[in-house]
Amino acid sequence: VVYLVVFHLSFFMFVWSYWKTIFTSPASPSNEFCLSKADKEQYEKEERPESQQEILRRAAKDLPIYTTTASRAIRYCDRCQLIKPDRCHHCSACDICVLKMDHHCPWVNNCVGFSNYKFFLLFLMYSLLYCLFVAATVLQYFIKFWTNELPDTHAKFHVLFLFFVAAMFFISILSLFSYHCWLVGKNRSTIETFRAPTFRNGPDKNGFSLGCSKNLREVFGDEKKYWLLPIFTSLGDGCNFPTRLVITDPEQITVSSQNEPARSSGANQPFPTRPLSESQNRLLAGDCPWVESGPEEENAKSGS
Repeated sequence: VVYLVVFHLSFFMFVWSYWKTIFTSPASPSNEFCLSKADKEQYEKEERPESQQEILRRAAKDLPIYTTTASRAIRYCDRCQLIKPDRCHHCSACDICVLKMDHHCPWVNNCVGFSNYKFFLLFLMYSLLYCLFVAATVLQYFIKFWTNELPDTHAKFHVLFLFFVAAMFFISILSLFSYHCWLVGKNRSTIETFRAPTFRNGPDKNGFSLGCSKNLREVFGDEKKYWLLPIFTSLGDGCNFPTRLVITDPEQITVSSQNEPARSSGANQPFPTRPLSESQNRLLAGDCPWVESGPEEENAKSGS
């Protein structure tokens, strides 16, 4: 009875997670990141990249974006005709911009990003447990096969095949699941692992890391009772993310009276200064053990 309960439960959770990963549509940027009709026409008329960037900077001045291209330009998608939010990338297979895109997975025929990353992790975990369960139950027959204690029937080849398939998938999925657990702990996507996001102070692969505990909550949510269920509980909206670099940057955390000069700096100010909303910023509440104190931070705290 226990065997059947565990088998059916693991299989059900595996199928549920796999279903949610496949059929959850990738989240795309909201309309506020799209250029207005006038800006779009002006952008298309301009031939000089400098003039185009000036249009994008003007359109992005109130958007919560803190990353740029490697050449310090505003990240813009010509295909979707919108300013890319932080951690957003265009998927050539889906032909859309995907929020917090990790990769396009051919096994699920879908993009893995902000909307279904938790489901993808649970799919890997439950498929891993399912393969382990199958291999463990067949192991005793596999041992009897090698010791010639199994009756000489065609079934013994089925046992051999089933054990090897389960063990092979277990090893493969284990490596992939371990890699994504490491990514969650570091608060990185697969894309960011190979190409670090560029902030005001330059590229930083740990720019979005808030510490392992907060990184985990950002993906799975605040309530632990929902962590193992394939229901959406990730924090935020996918368009803006808490980042330790924003905390340590005085120009992005000062009061509104100090923000005005930064906003009017034109081409020399590619970073908008709109602060994160309260719902997005709750991960930053309390102590910030991931931030190393230094002279610049002390000056920022003292208002000097």
